[in-house]
Order: sequence, then structure tokens, then C-alpha cells
Amino acid sequence: NSSELSPSSFILASIPGLEAAHFWMSILLCSIYILEVTGNCAVMFIVKMEPSLHAPMYFFLCMLAAIDLALSTSTVPRILSFYWFNTREISFGACLVQMFLIHTLSAIESTVLLAMAVDRYVAICHPLRHAAILTNSMTAKIGLVAMPRGVLFFLPLPLLLLPLPFCSSRMLSHSFCLHQDVMKLACANTTPSVVYGLTAILLVMGLDAILICLSYILILKAVLCLALWKERVRVFSTCVAHICVVLAFYVPLIGLSVVHRFVKDLAPLVHIITGNVYILVPAVLNPIIYGVRTRQIQRKIL
Repeated sequence: NSSELSPSSFILASIPGLEAAHFWMSILLCSIYILEVTGNCAVMFIVKMEPSLHAPMYFFLCMLAAIDLALSTSTVPRILSFYWFNTREISFGACLVQMFLIHTLSAIESTVLLAMAVDRYVAICHPLRHAAILTNSMTAKIGLVAMPRGVLFFLPLPLLLLPLPFCSSRMLSHSFCLHQDVMKLACANTTPSVVYGLTAILLVMGLDAILICLSYILILKAVLCLALWKERVRVFSTCVAHICVVLAFYVPLIGLSVVHRFVKDLAPLVHIITGNVYILVPAVLNPIIYGVRTRQIQRKIL
């Protein structure tokens, strides 16, 4: 009696005790969203207009900017409508679509970050072969492969939740829909969903993280073989921006996974903060990091 085959909607979480401050929070969130959209659009426009940036690393950066725009646009407008109009309910279908977009776009972004790490490895360890290996057509193929990889691995997540009965509680832990969050509201055995979700994350984000670490181990080995200390610093400094972007993506992802899978009975505020950091921080930081580290982008912005 306490369950139904498919709920008509879920209820998004709000920050406890700050319901009266939703208007001011929405201004902050809207400002961050505008900054993120402006920064990522500026990066894509500058790379398009600046011939010296027509290189694999910056094409990958444009892909990263487009993914960040899609990821934040799939969540932030819905959160803003929640803050502005107090529309806390999200339909079951819309929740599954949002969940699919969040996880799929995150997987695509992870693949692009791996491709950028490979680009840095080839540029530093095999500089004479860089232009021959990472051509523009190869860069485009990598981008095309990243999309079906994310879709194929994470499309089953919402499909596994469709037949499950859900309990009377429809309250989510975040202001948007995540697989782990929706799954815990089901009143049936969720073992297949849990196993597949963990397997997909390990095979995509986990494998990508391992390969990125391996590429930087090889890069460090090549850098340490250089005779001059200044030359070591100069060569490795070309990787600093990418390392910062990787940390900005994987640290919130790991934090969110730990909160849901390994830590119980946390305050609702922790869930909301970790979720918002995961959605907003990488998208805002990526154009800032590359804007600071790339002189051509700085000049074009000025």
C-alpha cells in the first residue's frame, strides 16, 4: 500500500533552514550560470577565430566547453525555476531524462579529459610525431567516439529504474536527479541497478582516471630525463592547466560518489553542497583556468 509502479513526480531538495533566502540564492546561482555560459562561449569563439589555436588540445577544450554548457543547462534552469517559483516537483519522465543527461555528459567529459592527457603525452614524449598522430581528423574521430561511449554505458541506468516500484517518499537529496539518489527511493531489489551503475562508473570514469594517471607518470619520467631544471619546469608547465581541469572534474565526482555509496546519515546540506559543486564548479573553472594559462586566449579576451 505504500508503493506505486511509477510515481508521477519527485520532490527536489532545498537547503534546510534557508527557504526564505531562495531569492538571493537564485541570484548567486544565476550569476554563476551566466559566468559559466559566457566563459565557455568565449573560449569556443576565441579558438574558432584564432588560427594559432587550431590544434588538438584547443579543439578538445572546445568539446569540454560544449559539454559543460550542456551539463549545466540540463540542470541549472530547473534549479532556478525551483528557487524563483517554488516548483519543487519534477515529473518522473523529466527526472529520468535529466539523470541520463548528467551521467552521459559526465562520461563524455571524462573521455575528452583522457584524450587531452594523451595529447599532452604525445606532445612531450613524442614531439616529432605529434602532428602526424593527432591530426584534426583524428581529433574529430575521438570526439565522435566519446559520445556513443557515454550513451551506451549510461542509457541502461534510467531503463533499469523504469520497472521498479517506488515508495511513498518522493523526496530527493539534491536539486536535480542522480541515479544513486532516485534508486534509493525504490521499494524493490535494486541490486542489478547498483551493480550496473558501479560497473559503468568504474569502466568509464575509473578507467579514464587510471589512464590519465598513467600518462602523467610517463610524462614525468620524460620530463625528469631533461638535463636543465628550467627546461623541466617549462615543459611540465604546459600540463598545469589540464591537471587543474582534471582535478576540478574528478574531485567533486569522487566526493559525490563517496557521499552516496559509503557515508550514511549525513546532513541534507552535505548532499546539496556536494551535488551543486559537482555540477557548477568544473563548468565555471575550466574556461578560467585555460584563460589564465593561455596567452592567446588572454589577448583575445582583452
